[in-house]
Amino acid sequence: MPEGDASGGARAAEAARGSGAAARGPADPGAAADGPAGPSGLSGPGGPVGPGGPPGPTGPPGAAAPAALPGARPGQSGGPWKAAFFAVAAVAIVAAAAWALLGSSVLVVRSVTVTGTAGGAAVTRAEVLRAAGVALGTPLVRVNTAAVARRVESITQVQSAQVTRDWPDSVVIAIRERTPALAVATAGGFALVDRFGVMVSEVAARPPGLVLLAGVANPAALRGSPAVRAAVTVLGQLPPQIRDRVLAVSAPSAETVTLDLRGGVTVLWGGTDRPAAKAAELAILMRTRASSYDLSNPGTAVAGG
Repeated sequence: MPEGDASGGARAAEAARGSGAAARGPADPGAAADGPAGPSGLSGPGGPVGPGGPPGPTGPPGAAAPAALPGARPGQSGGPWKAAFFAVAAVAIVAAAAWALLGSSVLVVRSVTVTGTAGGAAVTRAEVLRAAGVALGTPLVRVNTAAVARRVESITQVQSAQVTRDWPDSVVIAIRERTPALAVATAGGFALVDRFGVMVSEVAARPPGLVLLAGVANPAALRGSPAVRAAVTVLGQLPPQIRDRVLAVSAPSAETVTLDLRGGVTVLWGGTDRPAAKAAELAILMRTRASSYDLSNPGTAVAGG
């Protein structure tokens, strides 16, 4: 055989052997069933395995996964029993708290503290306690603080009351007493009234520094009077040099407050508006030494007499 034909035949035989190997595929019959290699070039029994990933599930093909318990969440066991346990525990805690607040002798009223009294001058601690009506031994949670405050405020000399629970065993009653602001002449002396027209007490002589409220026949009818409140407000607005000269004040209405000063001087102040302007005009007009001044309309003040 010629040399060229021999070498060509050898190359053809080698090519035929390579084509047969490629057609037969891998020797391991399970390699093809495992599927293509993953990104790292590895494959597991259940499919490709990624870098660092876990192998796929094992077991015969077509095997079913274990069934989950009814009502259980993934990764949990005994779900219904846990829920029942926590429900019972919650009920027990609520029952224990209710017993401690309402049924036990632990959280009950053991003391009642009263603050704001002036040492028995207007209202005493005993009066406040009687009006409050808080019995020792009462479960603290059952104390109606709003109702107690209303009962204490029914005392004439008490302007306001605030009641709080001081856990674990005390009630605190803080009161604000009424402060006399004006004196009203009566048949037996003077009735002292506060800024709301409430009669605080009766005395034989007018206390020093307390201005007389003139023109009042029945002090008991002053309660809640806007005119009384306006009169007290005006007195608080006056400059000290004028306030010290005031002997009496009258207030037929909240807009007609009139001041009687020492030396027979009368000042119609009017309402409670624009006190600074009225005070400035009065200081100028008093240089005329008139006997009356009308400041009810600032800007057009009038001096007379």
